[in-house]
Order: sequence, then C-alpha cells, then structure tokens
Amino acid sequence: MNTTTATTIPDPAPWWRRPVVKCGKHLLRCLGRFQARHSLVSTTPVIANTEFAWVTQVEGAWRDIRAELDALLEHPEDIPTFHQLSPDQKRISKGNNWKTFAFYIYDRRVDENCALCPRTAAVLDSLPGMRTAMFSILAPRYHIEPHKGPTRAVVRAHLGLKVPKDWQNVWIRVDDQILNWKEGEVVLFDDTYEHEVRNDTDETRAVLFIDIDRPMDRVGTLVNRLIVRLIQASTYVKQPLKNLAAWNREHTRR
Repeated sequence: MNTTTATTIPDPAPWWRRPVVKCGKHLLRCLGRFQARHSLVSTTPVIANTEFAWVTQVEGAWRDIRAELDALLEHPEDIPTFHQLSPDQKRISKGNNWKTFAFYIYDRRVDENCALCPRTAAVLDSLPGMRTAMFSILAPRYHIEPHKGPTRAVVRAHLGLKVPKDWQNVWIRVDDQILNWKEGEVVLFDDTYEHEVRNDTDETRAVLFIDIDRPMDRVGTLVNRLIVRLIQASTYVKQPLKNLAAWNREHTRR
C-alpha cells in the first residue's frame, strides 16, 4: 500500500434516493415475520455458533486473516470509511472512525481487495451462501449509533481479529443483549434487531464482518433469493460498488 492521501467523495445523492431506500427497508422488514416462520435456525437476537458448521473453519484461520489485516493497517489512509463507499451509512459512520475493507458486497467479489488478502479471500470463497464480507475497523472512543439491518435473509457474523486489552469496554448490543469480542472467536446475530457498537477504549477494534444466507425451508429459500436479487439490483449495492471501484483506482496499493 502507498501513502497517497487522495479521497473519494461520493457524488451527492439525488433527492429521491433517501425516501426510496427508506421505503425499501420498510418493505423488507415487513417480511421479517414470514422469514422467521420459515427459518431453520434461531431467530433470536444472538445465534449459537453451533448452528453453523463453518464457524470452526473460520475460527481456525483467524491468525492468517489477522496477519493480512495487520499488513493493511500499516497504511490506514488507504482504507476508506464506510460512508465514503456507502452514502446510506453516513448517519452512523462519521469522520475517519469506521473504516471498511470490502471483499464481497452482496455476491459481488472485489477482486483487487481479495488479491491483497489471498488467505482471507480463500476462506471466504469456501463459505456456502456468503454474501458480504469486509474488515470492519473501529477507531478508539467511537460509538456506532443504534440501527437495524434491512433483511433477515442473512445472518451477521463477526470474527474477532483485533480486540482491545480492555475488552469489556468495547461491545455490541443486539436488542437487549451485550456481546464482547474475543480474538479468534465468532459471534453470530440477527442484525434486523436494533444494535449499536461502542469502543470506550484507546485501542482500535477490528473484526471480519460476514453476512451469510440464513438457512430456510424451501419456501423461505425461494423468497430470500428474490429478496437478495432485488437488493443486488438496488442503489444500496450498486453505489458502494461504484465508489469502491473509484477508490481503488485512486489508491494504488503495493
């Protein structure tokens, strides 16, 4: 990675984008009860690791993944913030406090980034139903405000990679449950429940963030496939991909 300081600023969104996105999220959340009835795994805020066979595989590779993260963090200026890629996140991502290094965005593989972290990419490529994956890097003393994900079609996983020594003061709240990360361990949760993150330490927190298909019965699987295709076709996905391509063109890495 080099030390270029150029910054990609997304084009201002058209006036109609926010209400369209808001309406789309509302419609997706209305399907939550249907998805819960057809889910083959728990629909509780926090989901047990034992419900997914791939968890042990990911945890077993954590040191290799951490090594590739550490290499990227030698030049943090080359890693975009969440809102620089996805303008829809600007309410919860501010300043340089929440950086993301994307490998997949709703099935769209970011080949340039995967090439920089081949061992991480190999693990991700082996996971059935994996939709989105990124390094999520949170600055010291930052608070991600309460928010909700758009759909129960996926389950959220975090693999702890870089956890402050004062681990009890860096946490995620999902509904009414508080979770702490541990290096090398996965936590699973349903991000359609309200959740927030707080890092009340002087160290950086980083996780491998994964969204993976929720196991469903036959009817639920068909509906979820349709939902995913609609999301893939939306600006919610297309704009981050466009911004990421522009960022990578401007930031030539070693």
